[in-house]
Amino acid sequence: MLRDSFGRVATDLRVSLTDKCNLRCSYCMPPEGLDWLPNAQLLTADEIVRLVTIGVELLGIREVRYTGGEPLLRRELPDVVARTTALSPRPQVSLTTNGIGLARLAAPLAAAGLDRVNVSLDTLDRDTFKRLAHRDRFTDVIAGLAAAHDAGLRPVKVNSVLMRDVNQHEAAPLLRFCLEQGYELRFIEQMPLDAQHGWSRDNMVTADEILDLLSASFTLTPDDTEERGSAPAERFLVDGGPGRVGVIGSVTRPFCGACDRVRLTADGQIRNCLFATEESDLKSAMRAGATDDELAERWLAAVARKRPGHGIDDPSFLQPARPMSAIGG
Repeated sequence: MLRDSFGRVATDLRVSLTDKCNLRCSYCMPPEGLDWLPNAQLLTADEIVRLVTIGVELLGIREVRYTGGEPLLRRELPDVVARTTALSPRPQVSLTTNGIGLARLAAPLAAAGLDRVNVSLDTLDRDTFKRLAHRDRFTDVIAGLAAAHDAGLRPVKVNSVLMRDVNQHEAAPLLRFCLEQGYELRFIEQMPLDAQHGWSRDNMVTADEILDLLSASFTLTPDDTEERGSAPAERFLVDGGPGRVGVIGSVTRPFCGACDRVRLTADGQIRNCLFATEESDLKSAMRAGATDDELAERWLAAVARKRPGHGIDDPSFLQPARPMSAIGG
């Protein structure tokens, strides 16, 4: 098992398929975009599947989530998903996406065995979407959500980041929209993972503030029907249920002590945390001829060094050099 020195076991693998994205969300990257990784540095589809297979068959990975950048930009995605869901024991396979292109790909991904999707949506206002993402693609995201729901990729989860003086007033409308459509909403505190290093705690809408905003329009009751365990979201029944909403307080309510995640970047680096400042290179060893067992040993050694927490509140905290788009959520 992928056990660290604090007894935590990683069973949830987040795999970034690309650092490229077709949006320019202000909390992630500048309007002009970034210098993308050269294609030669990216893992091939076969290399991705090989490492995921090692994780599942040798190291106890039980959940695989494909991320980016924007994973729908990888043409091989349906094939990678199909090969992942064919593994034994079969992992749960999900996808985090901005939703652009999902209207076209939802059915093929469902046919490949994808279990569910998380789609980012921070606003219900087209003009605000354009201002945040620097692209006029709001209608594409809404269409992608509907297509995912129709294809059976449920529960369709919606990830929303509230920003002070930008979209925090949309907390209740976003929840109402998701309840009406049958989606599960997750509010996520804005994290210091932007390429510009412009994150400020003062501009972050905290978990407490999010709950206050929602409580003005809804009755929220902690959902105790299942233990939270390593799940990042605190879940609440809305107006007695069955609808629910989640709040992920990554900064102010960290859940590092129960973390079961490990990350594989698009260029083949193992990362133990979104905020890690060190990585372990599997790609170079793999391309140099390492066996599956040798790669597994490298992976085990990497996870064994996992730190107790992200340390955002520590005065010595340093934001990682890679932005979110290059790490993979």
